[in-house]
Amino acid sequence: MKESAFLNKLKKGEKLELIDPSEEIAKSYELKSQSHFESSKILLKSEKLEESVSMAYYGMYHCLLALFFRCGIKCENHTASIILLEQLFKQKELAGIIRFGKKERIDKQYYTDFKLTKEDCKDMTKKTEDFIVGCKRIIKELNKEKISGIRKKFENI
Repeated sequence: MKESAFLNKLKKGEKLELIDPSEEIAKSYELKSQSHFESSKILLKSEKLEESVSMAYYGMYHCLLALFFRCGIKCENHTASIILLEQLFKQKELAGIIRFGKKERIDKQYYTDFKLTKEDCKDMTKKTEDFIVGCKRIIKELNKEKISGIRKKFENI
C-alpha cells in the first residue's frame, strides 16, 4: 500500500505518467546505458573505484529507462523505476540488482565512511552486465500486445 501511495503521488505531480511509446528515445537511453557501462569498466581499470560504481549504476538505470520509453512510461524517480520494474514487469531479480546498485552508488557518491575494493567493483560490473542483458531481453521480447498489457497494469497502479 505504501508503494501505491508513493506512485500515485508521483502520478499527480506528473513525475510518473503514460506517454506515447518511443523507439527513438528508448534507443538513445540504450546508447547512454552502454556508454556509462563502458565508462565504469575504464574507471575500474584506472582504479577510480567510486566513480566506477556510479557509472555502473547509471548503466543499469538508463537501460531501465530505455525499457520504459519503449512501453511509453515516463518515470522521473529512481525508486519508483525500481518499483515499476517489479510490479509491471514481474522482475524481482533484476529489481534486486538495480536496488543494490542504487544503494552502492548513493553510499559511494555521498559518503566517505566505506571500504571499497577492486573486487567489489568487479562484482558491481558483473551485476551491471547481468542487469543490462536481462533488460535488453525484455525489450527484445516486447510486442504491441505485451506493451498494451503493461500500460493497462500501469493505469491500475
